[in-house]
Amino acid sequence: MTGPDPSSLLRDLAGGTAPFALIARDGATVEVLTGDVVDVELLADIPLTDAEGIAREILALVPYRQVRERGFVCHDDAAPLRCLVIDERVAVPRAEAMASLPSSPVPLADAGFDIADEEYADIVRRVIAEEIGRGEGANFVIRRDFVAGVDADPRLAALTWFRALLQHEKGAYWTFAVVTDGHIAVGASPEAHVSAKDGIVTMNPISGTFRHPAGGATADTLAEFLRSTKETEELFMVVDEELKMMSAVCSDGGRITGPHLKEMSRLTHTEYMLRGRSDLDPRDILRETMFAPTVTGSPMQNACTVIARHESAPRGYYSGVAALFTPNGATEGPTHDLDAPILIRTAYLVDGRLRVPVGATLVRHSDPYGEVGETHGKAAGVLGAIGAIPRDSAPVAPAPAAPADADPDAPVAPRRPLGEDPAIAELLASRNDRLAPFWMNPQDPDGSGPFAGRTALVVDAEDRFTTMLAHQLRHLGLDTRIVHWSEVTDAEIDAADLVVSGPGPGDPRDATPRMQAMQHVVGRRTARRDPLLAVCLSHQILADSLGIELMPLDRPHQGLQKSVDLFGEDASIGFYNTFTARVHPGDRRGMTYGGGDVVTHLDIDVAADPVTGDVYALRGPGFASVQGHLESILSRDGMRTLERLIAHVL
Repeated sequence: MTGPDPSSLLRDLAGGTAPFALIARDGATVEVLTGDVVDVELLADIPLTDAEGIAREILALVPYRQVRERGFVCHDDAAPLRCLVIDERVAVPRAEAMASLPSSPVPLADAGFDIADEEYADIVRRVIAEEIGRGEGANFVIRRDFVAGVDADPRLAALTWFRALLQHEKGAYWTFAVVTDGHIAVGASPEAHVSAKDGIVTMNPISGTFRHPAGGATADTLAEFLRSTKETEELFMVVDEELKMMSAVCSDGGRITGPHLKEMSRLTHTEYMLRGRSDLDPRDILRETMFAPTVTGSPMQNACTVIARHESAPRGYYSGVAALFTPNGATEGPTHDLDAPILIRTAYLVDGRLRVPVGATLVRHSDPYGEVGETHGKAAGVLGAIGAIPRDSAPVAPAPAAPADADPDAPVAPRRPLGEDPAIAELLASRNDRLAPFWMNPQDPDGSGPFAGRTALVVDAEDRFTTMLAHQLRHLGLDTRIVHWSEVTDAEIDAADLVVSGPGPGDPRDATPRMQAMQHVVGRRTARRDPLLAVCLSHQILADSLGIELMPLDRPHQGLQKSVDLFGEDASIGFYNTFTARVHPGDRRGMTYGGGDVVTHLDIDVAADPVTGDVYALRGPGFASVQGHLESILSRDGMRTLERLIAHVL
């Protein structure tokens, strides 16, 4: 290599005052980035070019507070959107970097969680009862911080921790240290939130956390984890949420591949890969994908509101991203590629205080103490990797016994990844049997579907499932656009050939401006007998307008897949509802089931559960509605059902 040798280069960084970043993205090198720091207010202000218009490479630390750019709420701590304008990049061989970095342990003082275990368990109970139980969303991530005092030189601590992560944490997407004036971040992020290269956008939803038992993980212990309904549904929900983002930034909506295992030193996760085509500026891609549902929840906008209600302190950079913008030499289209891992599994050092934020994904059947344990496991993963607590030195899984006549001096073969175990591979592959093939196949709507030449208006009620719906509608030939509930006009409502009144969080009986606006959309279209499709929340609003009773479910159906009879045809559909419309045999309107799931009354067909009376769908003159999310990956028969309902109303 040219320039200074690794030891002098890293020694100069340790003893100097200039900002720098170290990034390990492959097994061969450590990238040493140096330059000046610029703090900006908005993503659009990230200085991708200089005053002469020459493209520059930028490493940006994007704090959680940037969700304000999308109109979402947060505890605003004024954490800067910090940009390292890279002047020089040096690639150091990984082994040479390891040999040159400090390794003496950095002691901690007064270490512990800022929120006690019992208090965190109480927060979990409240979120399940007051948020998920009242229809505010499918899942939410609530964090707590492991904190400690550090009486050591901050730059030396950063280099020490970075070396420890290189040595002990396997499977990370990025291992990094970013050192700027007054703020240090060192981590091993397992998850690439979003990347863009050569017009291809990639997202990598990871969910489900298997903490390796003492002695390491085995195929049997991992298989038990993979059979968990909670862990499986948790992953499906975050895939749905990231598909919403992909459908907003990619012309072809995004395609799913996987699932795969993400094996790390102390933890194993399950993951999918989502890919699609986009010609957006990478800063716009980053804005539309703030932030990962694996560290916030879904639907995203309401997740931010729930976080603000249940987290008493700002998040800083936790759940934001480190975004590397690299010039790609293009003269047309995006001039920079984007590589942006999530800022999790990260230790922050400010004013002599270490902070390691960790969170658990809370779903309808979360166990409060299980979620407490998950935060302990995640914190231990970071702290053990940086050497702050004792590491589990056992291998991830025991190696197979050697034959009796084997050479005792022969090198030991590396253990095969657990994901290659036939039983594990079969368990992973079987998950896709439940999912919608639409999102696993190549997609590129060309406007030639069965409803070509018609227009559709999708009214967004603050759940970006509407972006997935819009993509499916375009696939069916409809010229489709999305309008937010607060901006839609009567002229737009009247002009569209089809209005799709969308899903959203909350109680449909509340007299909020959003609910009133959605009631107006549904009421105006049905009064005029203009074609209307109402989904989830809007289905409940339509049912209420028809005099059908609304009530909360005993247990929310968040991320639940059910096979139901929709007007004589079985359909496997994904549900994300806390409230339901419900009919009863022999009620005052004289409805009867007649031995089936469909009942006719005043030219309205009702598809309902024959036992509970929960209404799954409605059909009437010029309208149809569905409680489930036909656009969800959980709706294996979603496209077929969507086409049937639209054919009815059109």
